[in-house]
Amino acid sequence: MTPPAPASRTALLLFGAGDFAFNLYWQAVNLYLLFFYIDTLRLAPALAGTLFLVGATWDGAADFVAGVVAERMRRPYRWLIGWGAVPLGLAFVAMFAVPVGGWATALAAQLGFRTLYAFTNIPYSAWTTRLAGTSAERSLLAGLRMIFGAVAATLVAGTLPGLVRTLGSYGAASALLAALGVPLLLAIAWKVPERRPSEDAATRPAIGPALVLLARNRAFVALNLAAAAGAAAAALTTQSVLYFFRYVLADDPAGPQALAAMAFASLVATPLWTIAARRAGARAAWLAACGLALALPACFVLLPTPGVGAATLFLLGMQIAFAGFGLAAWTLLPDSVDWGAARSGVRVEAIAFGTFALAQKAALAAAGFAIGAIYQASGFVAGAPQGAASLAAIRWLMLAGPAVLLLGALAAVLALPLRRDTLA
Repeated sequence: MTPPAPASRTALLLFGAGDFAFNLYWQAVNLYLLFFYIDTLRLAPALAGTLFLVGATWDGAADFVAGVVAERMRRPYRWLIGWGAVPLGLAFVAMFAVPVGGWATALAAQLGFRTLYAFTNIPYSAWTTRLAGTSAERSLLAGLRMIFGAVAATLVAGTLPGLVRTLGSYGAASALLAALGVPLLLAIAWKVPERRPSEDAATRPAIGPALVLLARNRAFVALNLAAAAGAAAAALTTQSVLYFFRYVLADDPAGPQALAAMAFASLVATPLWTIAARRAGARAAWLAACGLALALPACFVLLPTPGVGAATLFLLGMQIAFAGFGLAAWTLLPDSVDWGAARSGVRVEAIAFGTFALAQKAALAAAGFAIGAIYQASGFVAGAPQGAASLAAIRWLMLAGPAVLLLGALAAVLALPLRRDTLA
């Protein structure tokens, strides 16, 4: 497929707004689902972590299948998004409308939501290769997506606990979020133009050959390793926030406030990372983000008794670094597709996005399971004063765990063959 003609700024803006809708759902899951299982459904931490692990693992598999379907089918990506928007919103509400103790219902609802999310989000993500044809344009599009995503994250992090108190339940609060997300996805499917590839379906690679091509694509492999390590580090950090403020710092209200501030930090930082990626290249921006994310835990751990202010500043800095990770990854993913196509002569597009999402979800699943398992082993009891072992587990999962993962991400980024002018 020849590079697409530049899309209009209006189309790019509307398309980027799709991440507002998707992040209403995703941030609620990422920030509050595990907390909802433990503190509202009163599930044992190990059981809650296992449910999260199973759901995230299923999510990754669904992403891969969605990528295969989107790659092989003759219909445009917008078709999957349009038909999936309403069922996705309903499944999101069902996931937070589970009765206390209903772990089986919780698992079934989570699997249903994650399946529908995959079949709408993977086509949406793969669509970026058809909207922007250069690395600079893709940096701009990734920046727009992340800005809208950060707005949604700020909204969810800052208002969801209050919505739950005001409306009386997580189910009612999630229904309000879905009422915002569904119309936006429908508008994107209806209004944003999609330039489809000219190849006949028969020329598209089968699943096995496509995976072989991806495994031989050095840029794609290094990108997946770096992004998965960064995603797991971000998950360990963000999912530890509520527990750190409630149990370590004994300031429960400060937890949601810190999450909202982190989301706002992403909103502020993303335009700066976008400028950096457009000028110096996405790989250089990612290396800078890695350096920042490794320096912050080393400084924070030196503080003998950090308070709410110090912890919040640390988390804001980490979120700024994670915003750089995301911007670079979503810029380099379509670049890695072009890099592989230039060398093999065969374009693997939607399957690449599905495989990338699979690696991300596997990393998130492992992080969620690790939190539940380690909390359980340390003697954590929800809603009760914690012992020294539990407090240490909460603290070190938020600090040492991400640092180790970030070292792996740094090594993978250094191995990336993509530079600012590589594709040119």
